[in-house]
Amino acid sequence: MKPVIKKSAVKRSLNNPCRFIATSILGLIALSGTSVYADGDVIRVNQQAQSVHDKPRNGQTMVQVESKYGMPTQKISPVGEPPITRWEYSHFTVYFEHNKVIHAVAHKS
Repeated sequence: MKPVIKKSAVKRSLNNPCRFIATSILGLIALSGTSVYADGDVIRVNQQAQSVHDKPRNGQTMVQVESKYGMPTQKISPVGEPPITRWEYSHFTVYFEHNKVIHAVAHKS
């Protein structure tokens, strides 16, 4: 079934830039799979749903990762040249080259 969008709603949305931006943001959040609900004029995003997708970004240092995510459950010693180190957390694994993140992989639920 195709969603029905009234032209008057689109016109109101385009005439009010704040409403247009808020509607666009809500649409993007809904597409990401994060749960959202509105409480009057306040938009609330379920933080727990976001944390599942939260993992270190490329370029972060080991110190930054450890300060944000805590001690990993396991640290695997560096292997190869350049040295690649692996840190395992409960929801993701982080790969470092020297002391910088080169990749972070979320575990399957």
